Amino acid sequence: MLLEREGPLGTLLARAERAAAGHGGTVLVDGEAGVGKTSLLREFTENADRNYRILWGWCEALFTPRPLGPLQDMAHLLDPHVAALLEETAAPERLFPALLNSLQHTKGTTVLIFEDMHWADNATLDLVRYLGRRVSLLRTMLVLSMRRDEISADHPLTHVLGDLPSASVTRVTLEPLSSQAVTVLAEQAGRSADGLYRITEGNPFFVTELLSSSEAEPGRVPDSIRDAVWSRLSRLTPGEREVLEVMSIMPGSVEPWLIRALLGDETEVLVDQCVGRGLLRRDAQGALTFRHELAREATLDRLAPSLQRSLHAKVEAALSELPAAQASALLSRRVHHAGGADNGERVLELAPQAAEQAARLGAHREAASHLATALRYVSEAPSALAAQLYEDWAYEAGLSLFVYDEIIEARHRAIAIWRELGRIDKVGANLRWLSRLHWRRGEGQEAEDYADQAVREVENLPPGPELAMAYSTRSQLHMLHYRFDEAIEWGERAISLADRLGEVETRVHALNNVGTALMFADRPGGRERLEESLALALAHGFHDHASRAYTNFAECAVVAKDFALAERLLAEGIAHCARHDLDSAAQYLLGRQAQLRTEQGRFREAETIAQGVMNLERLPMVMHLPALTELGRVRVRLGEPDGVALLEQALREGLTTGEAQRVIPVRLALAEAAWLAEEPGASREPLTALAEMDLDNFRPWDVGELAVWWQRCGMAGSLPVPAARIPLPQALELRGDPMAASAEWSRLGLPYESALALMQVRGTDAGVALARAVTTFEAVEARPAAALARKLAQRIGAAGQLPKQRRGPYTVARQHPLGLTRQEQQVLTMIAQGLGNKAAARRLSRSPRTIEHQVSAVLGKFNAANRMEILLRLRGEPWLLPPTDAASP
Repeated sequence: MLLEREGPLGTLLARAERAAAGHGGTVLVDGEAGVGKTSLLREFTENADRNYRILWGWCEALFTPRPLGPLQDMAHLLDPHVAALLEETAAPERLFPALLNSLQHTKGTTVLIFEDMHWADNATLDLVRYLGRRVSLLRTMLVLSMRRDEISADHPLTHVLGDLPSASVTRVTLEPLSSQAVTVLAEQAGRSADGLYRITEGNPFFVTELLSSSEAEPGRVPDSIRDAVWSRLSRLTPGEREVLEVMSIMPGSVEPWLIRALLGDETEVLVDQCVGRGLLRRDAQGALTFRHELAREATLDRLAPSLQRSLHAKVEAALSELPAAQASALLSRRVHHAGGADNGERVLELAPQAAEQAARLGAHREAASHLATALRYVSEAPSALAAQLYEDWAYEAGLSLFVYDEIIEARHRAIAIWRELGRIDKVGANLRWLSRLHWRRGEGQEAEDYADQAVREVENLPPGPELAMAYSTRSQLHMLHYRFDEAIEWGERAISLADRLGEVETRVHALNNVGTALMFADRPGGRERLEESLALALAHGFHDHASRAYTNFAECAVVAKDFALAERLLAEGIAHCARHDLDSAAQYLLGRQAQLRTEQGRFREAETIAQGVMNLERLPMVMHLPALTELGRVRVRLGEPDGVALLEQALREGLTTGEAQRVIPVRLALAEAAWLAEEPGASREPLTALAEMDLDNFRPWDVGELAVWWQRCGMAGSLPVPAARIPLPQALELRGDPMAASAEWSRLGLPYESALALMQVRGTDAGVALARAVTTFEAVEARPAAALARKLAQRIGAAGQLPKQRRGPYTVARQHPLGLTRQEQQVLTMIAQGLGNKAAARRLSRSPRTIEHQVSAVLGKFNAANRMEILLRLRGEPWLLPPTDAASP
């Protein structure tokens, strides 16, 4: 009987009923160790609808967790296709969609219970993130149990839970029992309750363990659960204790064959006795576990270190005797026991295999952990293996951890050993990674130095893949720092060598660098190279390379004012990232989408998109910088008080990167803000700082904008920039024809810039020009610019030519960020509510054929293949949903 658990049990049952009705969700069951999470879940299974399919899986306290441990536990009950993929350690991009497809097409309701998520491996965390973001569309309930006291703010599980949609997550927190409940349990056991609540603080496991002790217990209650468990163990027979001691060496469940292999067939009776005493639990497949993990840990603590090493060695030996396929599937456990046995030779043999297996599943954190276990014995390894271990650990840790000092040190250790062995190709590869690591830390000079050194090391060798990628890395750094000639030169070297070697991935990487440099420099051939880089990345399944191609290509299109191309690339790129859970890349692209909306004069949409990105926590700095920059720029134009502060924050962060692309737009925006506020002194600092940079390496549009603001702000002297480098609309204003400049800006689709140019008109046409400028500014809610234009008109005596000043908030028709019409926004609301075409037609009083066409239009503008992709996109970008009144016909 469970005491004081009626509320949590009712929540679980109610959430399961919602899942059965097609509204799945995630339930988090948390509480301190021993609070009764498993007992609650077992009570739930007893009370749940008998037609539910309930699958259990566990995370285990191995030195390095099993990749997808919970899924492996339930493999025999899964769809055969999913089980086969799991057995062959298929990559997540194959396994996860297969599981999702199986859940979508399974009849009835499925409950997936993942126990002890505080010990989850990285692949399981990825699976939870993947399913948790989609489960609301399924007849599935995902239940996650975890120890509250094991989950800190920086625990990986905390990050995963923060990424789940809050609307589909239910939290069930189990609290300790009250003193009244503890008294009831003591009375049922025929024991005194004196001091029991004070000692246990109501922890159900502590209470029940203490109450299970014999009546010969000393006069006072032990002050730790370990003492309680040890007391109980001391009253068992030697045979029962041996069973428990052997089992304590193995976290998680223990298969019956393994117990027999370790202790002999005659131990079956002893196992049954332990089960009967409530010390062990046997599942439907006969696997055994301790009734509570704390009991296992307390039992393990009883064992002398020498005995622990001996038992670990016996377990690893038994596991190694399995057929090859089974032994391979248990690599994580074998590494755990080889490490526990302090058998360096076996760890060095098994850990790299386990790491490779984990990496194939996308469990890079676990791969790094396996390799870290191997590095404990690196002194026993041959030199080549030692260098490879340092190199492989640095790679896996670089993907999953933020211990850059240790990663850089590991790269240096690998370099030193490879150099002694004469493996210059390996030296070059590690130098290239050092360049990348220092670049990530914002240490630009070190990044360039290591990139140069990598090239020097390998270029004396016969041309190979490492030299090709070293060339491309050099090209990338030059491109990021706007050294376009060098970027193109090194990139073309990389492409030529990659083609001779048949290295497609290097070609993709280098084409991206060269194409971006050419487009930024406004030279021919850039678009074609970026198109090829993107096509190859998509064709070969290079998801990260494809997201990088979308990012650079889209930015080039925005900068070049090719808004039709930018719209397509941003829509496709954001959809690509949503499909492949590339969340950081998606947010970076959304920052570029905010930039596009700012250029188009759609300021409120830009503000909404950029603020949505900035609301996300833990987003890396570089990935939010485009959104931060646009948020500051658009708020300055809207007249919001925090605009300049946001730009100053963007400048501080951008300067740490050492990249011109992070600094130039921000300083130009700060100059604009000062001009709008009629503070010429404030504009001088950002403009002077830009003029002191190497203008030859500015993008033409940036040069033109600097020249225009230099002139508008009345800066002394002239900029040493050839007129031929300045794009037409800016050149027209600089030549004294702002009216023509305004017309060119309007043709390109930039209304705000068009109105700014009109403010520069002088003479008899100034009044008419200022009137047109005010009309445009007020249409896009650019209040500071509108106010300044009115001041200028008043100063020249042309105030009477201006449109009447509006009172109160501007009544501007807001556009949808994706350009949805009002009717399409209504249909989007219906999709978000889960209504089909017929139901939407009835709700909106339209024909089914009309709704069908409008749904197709919405799918097209979202660049989505189906409704599920739209729903996934809405979870990450809730601002795409229209206001509630848009749903009314």
